[in-house]
Amino acid sequence: MSTSLLAISALGFFLGMRHATDPDHVVAITTIVARQRSIKSAAVIGGIWGLGHTLTILAVGGAIILFTWVIPPRVGLSMELSVGVMLIVLGIMNLSGMSDAIREKRVTKRAAEPDRPVAWLDRRLGGVHLYQLVRPLVVGVVHGLAGSAALALLVLTTIGSSAWSLLYLLVFGVGTIVGMMLITAAIGIPFASTGRHSSRLNAGLRIAAGLVSLGFGLFLAYQIGFGNGLFTGQPHWTPR
Repeated sequence: MSTSLLAISALGFFLGMRHATDPDHVVAITTIVARQRSIKSAAVIGGIWGLGHTLTILAVGGAIILFTWVIPPRVGLSMELSVGVMLIVLGIMNLSGMSDAIREKRVTKRAAEPDRPVAWLDRRLGGVHLYQLVRPLVVGVVHGLAGSAALALLVLTTIGSSAWSLLYLLVFGVGTIVGMMLITAAIGIPFASTGRHSSRLNAGLRIAAGLVSLGFGLFLAYQIGFGNGLFTGQPHWTPR
């Protein structure tokens, strides 16, 4: 029993760390870490993202395991579409914030001009600690929502026991938190360095992060909406 428990825990932890490296996760978190000026704060952002991801995995995945919920294809595709929409929003927020920052440097009389809502919110609340934590938490929750069904079905099919499946989900979540903290710390290095030594290069990196997020989000939304049939009336969904 102890050997099996150790094996399940080890497998869940390392697969959780591997899960943190999924492309949509890295793209989304990069748009948030791009604003950080220290590696420590970047790692904290990753940990908060992992916490949000784990909470959703435990809630939705646990319900699937315990109550044998069956997710309809349209619902499953909608959960995955939420990731694409979120990436688009994050990309726009980054690009909007950067365009306003550049404009503010060139124009000194912006006080009379109305702010765009997203840019205004970022400027007014960007320095608030709670606001900085809420964004990665929400992003992690959305990512967990999209992947919870596949993970729960895979675990239940492989392990069988509901109690051990829930334990696996918990350990998987811990591994995801650790993995994302390591990833965001690494991503934060160039942003922190350029933020201190080259504002122009830092701005270029942030714009690139926004463009990648926007482009990848549009690709995902198109693939899910039309490739998988969410918008065409013939949805086909395989949890993954």
